[in-house]
Amino acid sequence: MHALVVVAHPAPKSLSRSVATKIAEGISETGHSFEIADLTAEAFDPRFSAADFAAYHKDTAPPADVIAEQERIDRATDLVLVYPVYWWSMPAILKGWIDRVFSNGWAYEYAPEGKVVKKLRHLRVHLLGVAGTDAGTFERHGYSGAMKTQIDHGIFDYCGASVATSEFLFDSETRDPVSLLETARTIGRDLFNGSGQCEAA
Repeated sequence: MHALVVVAHPAPKSLSRSVATKIAEGISETGHSFEIADLTAEAFDPRFSAADFAAYHKDTAPPADVIAEQERIDRATDLVLVYPVYWWSMPAILKGWIDRVFSNGWAYEYAPEGKVVKKLRHLRVHLLGVAGTDAGTFERHGYSGAMKTQIDHGIFDYCGASVATSEFLFDSETRDPVSLLETARTIGRDLFNGSGQCEAA
């Protein structure tokens, strides 16, 4: 099996980037393969342009960089998104990657009578937000549920992809990073056996 690990953080030595690397190491330890897509390092353009809008309406093919990202996902059985929580959401570059790459005709397709054809039923998704605060804060403000509504359901269920895990690494600014990175390695090891649950503290 093969995972595409997507990381969105502007700093190459960030905890998020280290978490993505440890997940990849865990995957490798189980004999599976992976590819890391570092959106910032690769200078992915997250802006939804006129060309993307034309592709949405199927007036033209998607831009070449979008097709390249779709091909990466097509090679994967599992998609892993690793990102810091910014303003109770994901970084703009990751949201833009989703906006552009999960396009009409590839991720989903409008059918007659307004029905939506979900085209990513073969894909399993794992979401891992790196959060500076604690689990209690998320629960008090309802963010854990909001994330599942916005991302798990609003994006991936719409395309038919199954969200296998949807978790956070909490207290990332105060906890010993060694323990967080060991958790990330465990997530990688467990990714393909259905038990890749992150600790919630």
